[in-house]
Amino acid sequence: MANHLQLGFQDAASPIMEELVEFHDHALMVALTICTLVLYMLTLMLTEKLSSNAVDAQEIELIWTILPAIVLILLALPSLQILYMMDEINEPDLTLKAIGHQWYWTYEYTDFKDLTFDSYMIPTTDLLPGHFRLLEVDHRVVIPMESPIRIIITASDVLHSWTVPSLGVKTDAIPGRLNQTSILTTRPGIYYGQCSEICGANHSYMPIVVESTPLSNFETWSSLLLS
Repeated sequence: MANHLQLGFQDAASPIMEELVEFHDHALMVALTICTLVLYMLTLMLTEKLSSNAVDAQEIELIWTILPAIVLILLALPSLQILYMMDEINEPDLTLKAIGHQWYWTYEYTDFKDLTFDSYMIPTTDLLPGHFRLLEVDHRVVIPMESPIRIIITASDVLHSWTVPSLGVKTDAIPGRLNQTSILTTRPGIYYGQCSEICGANHSYMPIVVESTPLSNFETWSSLLLS
């Protein structure tokens, strides 16, 4: 759940985002190793402990050609693995269609008949205690946890982007085109996002709120909306 004292992004709540966080840490460690090695070599050269003739040696040239290739492989392999994981959509339990408008979202649960609603940001003057300013909406997207969800994303007017950082989702909404992605939440909670395309004057006023809940609660919620 959202924490009032938390600064920055929410913790990862999907396997994809967990992989992205691990890759971020991996890339930072590679960069730290490179910076440390370069600083060490500069120190040796400035203190004249490393002969200037060494830079002409074939062995050194061979090393500084092979090492960058190894570094690129260490970064490319996990990156490609994550890209394939993000594109993979296997037998989703639920399909959700998100349509971007200026400046709100419309959601359609295509597996249900007539289960659709608009999601507007709640004005600051109407916020309840515990709600987040510029992030809370009047109708949240409710999904069952631990279930693969396919999300079809499009727009009715201009470019938008359906982005929820804690779920590892950032997909453009393009008029006349259907983009798709998938999410799978590992725990119940409320996850916040915003449109990340500059889509007009009220670009920063079309937030996204995804509520992950157990399947029984989701069935109860959907029954109430359909009744």
